[in-house]
Amino acid sequence: MPRYARSEREALADLLLDLGPDAPTIDAGWATRDLAAHLVVRERRPDAAAGILLPPLRRHGEAVRRRVAAGPYADLVSRVRRPPVWSPVSNPLTDELANTLEFFIHHEDVRRAQPGWLPRDLPVGLAAALWRRAAALARLALRRFPADLLIQAPGHGERSAGRGGERLRLVGSPGELVLFLSGRQRVARVQVDGPAAPASRLRTARLGL
Repeated sequence: MPRYARSEREALADLLLDLGPDAPTIDAGWATRDLAAHLVVRERRPDAAAGILLPPLRRHGEAVRRRVAAGPYADLVSRVRRPPVWSPVSNPLTDELANTLEFFIHHEDVRRAQPGWLPRDLPVGLAAALWRRAAALARLALRRFPADLLIQAPGHGERSAGRGGERLRLVGSPGELVLFLSGRQRVARVQVDGPAAPASRLRTARLGL
C-alpha cells in the first residue's frame, strides 16, 4: 500500500534541509524553522498541540513551539523526519489518516514560497486520497460561507458545500482544492465561477478548520 504521508514527510524534510532555517513559507510570520517546530510539537507535545485547535491553550502551545524552534535546526528537521512511534497522530495505525493532508499542505507551504515554483504532477493515488479529504474539508471549511458551492475536481467527482445563497462553482485538481480550502487561496490554482461579489469573498475568506 502506498504511504503518501511518509513520502510527503520525507520530501518536506529534504526541502527543509536544502533551504535552511530562515527560508520563507506561505504561513504568515513563519520561516522554515517555525514550520518545522510546529510539526515537531504537533507530534511530540500533545499538551501544546492542543493549542492549535483550542484558543485557551494557544499561548502555551506557541510558547512551547518557540522554544522548540530555538534548538539546532538539523536536529529539528531530523525529528520531523522521524516521528515517535507513540505519537497519537503519527504511529503506524494513524499516520496515513492523520498526516497525508498535513504533510502535503506543509510541503506546499514551503515549496510555494520559493521563487519559480510550479504545481507538481501528483501520483494518481495521492490525488485520489487528497480528493477524499477535500470533500470532508469543504463541509467544515465552508459550513458558514453564505453561498451554494459546487466543488469539482475533474476526473474525481464533485461535492456541494456552503450554507446556501448565490451559486458558485470551485474547480481544481484535488491538491489545489485542498490548499484553497485550508486557507491558502492566494497560492492555489483554482477556478471560481459565479457572481463577482461572493466569488471575491470566497477568495479572501478565512477558511480552514
